[in-house]
Amino acid sequence: MKFCWTTIMVKDMDESLKFYQDIVGLSIDRRFKAGSGVEIVFLGNGETKVELIDNKEVKDVTIGQDISLGFETDSLDKMMDLVREKGLEIHSGPFQPNPYTRFFYVLDPNGLKIQFVEQK
Repeated sequence: MKFCWTTIMVKDMDESLKFYQDIVGLSIDRRFKAGSGVEIVFLGNGETKVELIDNKEVKDVTIGQDISLGFETDSLDKMMDLVREKGLEIHSGPFQPNPYTRFFYVLDPNGLKIQFVEQK
């Protein structure tokens, strides 16, 4: 069995796309309308995708505080600088649980924790 994607219901597609493209660095794989008031965008170049769904009839998007998506970066320090340059706050971290791993969290526009991790 293969893991295909993670789905995120979004409050605003344009704001979410800006975050996932400009901060995370994901590109649009496909984008389409899925009925009246529903738009779906798949992001990512690899095997696993991030799926964003904007449904104009859904007013409240609820994201649990105990879930996060993790993305690897070559330089945690450069990623922290980019996040700050884009006007985002660091939610928590940086953390270094062992000599080989460092990471920190930000919140996406929907309140989902996004982890950036550097493996040494």
